[in-house]
Amino acid sequence: MDMPDGTLNITRIYEFLLRSTGDGLLILDSSGRILHINPAGAAMLGVTTDDMIGKTPQESFRKNPHLLNLFHSHGETKMDVYLPRKRLAQGIASSMPTGERIVLLQDVTEKRDLENRREMLSKAIAHDLRNPIAAIGGFVDLVSRSGTLNEPQKRFLLRAKQTNTKLHDMIVSLVDLAWIEAGMPLQHVPIRLHEAIERVVAKLQSLAYKQQVGIAISLQKPLPLVMGDPERLNLVIYHLLHNALIYSWHEQNVVIHAWGDEDQLYCSIADQGIGISAEELPLIFDRGYRGRDEKVLAIQGGGLGLTVARTIIRRHGGDIRVNSTAGVGSTFTFSLPVVEL
Repeated sequence: MDMPDGTLNITRIYEFLLRSTGDGLLILDSSGRILHINPAGAAMLGVTTDDMIGKTPQESFRKNPHLLNLFHSHGETKMDVYLPRKRLAQGIASSMPTGERIVLLQDVTEKRDLENRREMLSKAIAHDLRNPIAAIGGFVDLVSRSGTLNEPQKRFLLRAKQTNTKLHDMIVSLVDLAWIEAGMPLQHVPIRLHEAIERVVAKLQSLAYKQQVGIAISLQKPLPLVMGDPERLNLVIYHLLHNALIYSWHEQNVVIHAWGDEDQLYCSIADQGIGISAEELPLIFDRGYRGRDEKVLAIQGGGLGLTVARTIIRRHGGDIRVNSTAGVGSTFTFSLPVVEL
């Protein structure tokens, strides 16, 4: 692929990439006719390359209105496109300054199927487990109001109610954890983590206000780029910040700090609160574990947030660690490998 002077032949490189990629690519020239369709695009749409060249999208795809919309829209456009054989693609189209229109098709059939199955599983678990768990909680409340109870009975009912609440809170997290641990595919797209941090902070501002805790943010600008699943990494930040807020002392601050170098991106979330004893530190990432401190047990929770967070981070090739002192506070820091595009 080298030219006589030793420089790379960019045209041949692009031609190789377009022929080798599994994504479909179609290009319209400035007159609105199909200039190029790569082999993947032809296979997805059930056509031959030679039959498409020189035709208009209307002539070639008049029975596919979503694909026609991608060709005929202006600027950047995204929409689902139905393919032959009951398959589905995510289509992205963009116009070039010289008048060409480029359409990229990515087959997402299996991905959407997995997402749908996960949603159905979540709904089934919510229906089949949450209803009886809620009923148990209702009966516990009825017993507590049915007459005078002695101190051991009150204590036993309180433990039953706490356990019932824990089961209720664990249901959705258990589905997430099982899904991730089963090796189900994650998205792999470029991410600027500051956007995820800002979204999670905005979502938890009402909780911070309720807890009388401030949130301070310190971010390196720009943060290094990482590759991963935006929804899952949002969930990591959400669990860590949520924990920091509910376990903080009132009128203190939670500090989010993110920075990086050429190899790793780091994000730490530090609170001033209940903290974790030295003997419990090795246990806090275990499934369902909650501290033995009465102040911790008095706060509702399922004990899965940290397990989910660590599992997600490790699936992304990173790691998470904690420094904590009982009665002073905790700092959780996760790292992710940096990529260059």
